[in-house]
Formats: sequence, C-alpha cells, structure tokens
Amino acid sequence: MPSANTDTPTGHIVTDTYLQSVLDTSTHTRQQCMNLIDLVEANAISASQIPSLEVQLELSKQQKLLYSYLAQLRGLNRNAIGKVRITKQTTAEARQEIDRLHLQLQNLYYEERHLRGEIAACESYDHKYQQLPLIPLEEFLQAQPEHVNTDEKSLMFARINYELSEREVLEQQRQGLLKTKQGLIADNKKRKDDLASLDKDLETFIDAAKPIQKIFEKQH
Repeated sequence: MPSANTDTPTGHIVTDTYLQSVLDTSTHTRQQCMNLIDLVEANAISASQIPSLEVQLELSKQQKLLYSYLAQLRGLNRNAIGKVRITKQTTAEARQEIDRLHLQLQNLYYEERHLRGEIAACESYDHKYQQLPLIPLEEFLQAQPEHVNTDEKSLMFARINYELSEREVLEQQRQGLLKTKQGLIADNKKRKDDLASLDKDLETFIDAAKPIQKIFEKQH
C-alpha cells in the first residue's frame, strides 16, 4: 500500500483525524488508479488483445485493491454525510439554546433597568418623614448619646420615636395647662358674676336709701 503524502499543503492544514484519514484514503485510491494505468500501459494491453494469465492476475489484484479503496471512500463518504447531519442538528440545537439564553439575558437587562429606575424613584421620593419638624441632630445626640454610632436608618427611627415621646410629654403638659386655664376662666367668671351681683345689691341699697337721704336733707 502506498504511503500518504503528509508533506502536501493539505497535510499541514488539515488536523482533524477523520478528515486526515479521508485524505489518506483518497491519496491511496488515486495512486492505485495511477498504478493500474501504468500496468496497462506497460503491457501494451489493447481492447482487442487478450493479456497473458500473469498480467490478468496482476490486473485482477490491482483492481481488487482499487475497489477496496473505493469501498473505503464510499464508507467514509457515508460517515461524513452522517457526521454533517449530526453537526447540523447539534449546531441548530446550540443556536436555539444561544437564542434562548440571549433572550433571557435581554429580559434580565430590562428587569435590571426597571429595578434601577424604581430604586432611583424611591431614593428621590419626597418622604413625609423627611418633612417632620424634628429637633436638630446635634441636640438629639446630646440628649441620646447612645445613638452616636447608629446607622442612618436606625438613627432616623430613634429620632422619630424620641420626637414622639417628647411631644407626648408636651401634650400632657398642654392638657394640664389647658385644665388650669379653664379653671382660671371659670374662677374669673364666678368673680365677675359676684361683682355684678354686688353692684346690683349696691344699686338696690342706694335706691332704698334715697328716701332716708331726702329726709335728712329736709331736716338740715
């Protein structure tokens, strides 16, 4: 069997083992065809001439060898077609998987962009608690020094709770002052009523004393 020519350009380009075997078999088949032609030409065999028995045996041997190479090529060709089909199917499945993953990635990008927008909206939202008239932070930390190293979120909760407790105390004081005020108002009203009653009594007394006053005026 002639050896494959691995010094050809294709021998350096093709590195796949299967393709290399196809090239080797093709080279062997071509070389065998050339050997068969050389054998026919060397014995000057024509279409009307019957070659000798020795030549016929050699021709038969070379033909069988050629048929063997051709059979190998057909088998390799069938295998190659099968491999191409499998490769196409595998490629199609891989492409579908890539398309699916790409679509999933795009959905994740859209979801990320949506979430970033929501986060930005939340961060820029004008929360009501930010408008609360809390005492200044410095005064709060002076009154509650245990919150000096507290994180921002917990610190805000503490300030709001502190403000609530302080306002509850102030509300109790306001209610007490309001009751005191109402008591003073009621006391003032009573005194006004007493004074008004006294004025009436004085007027009545004065009116009752007028006849006596006239008598004394006549005597003097």
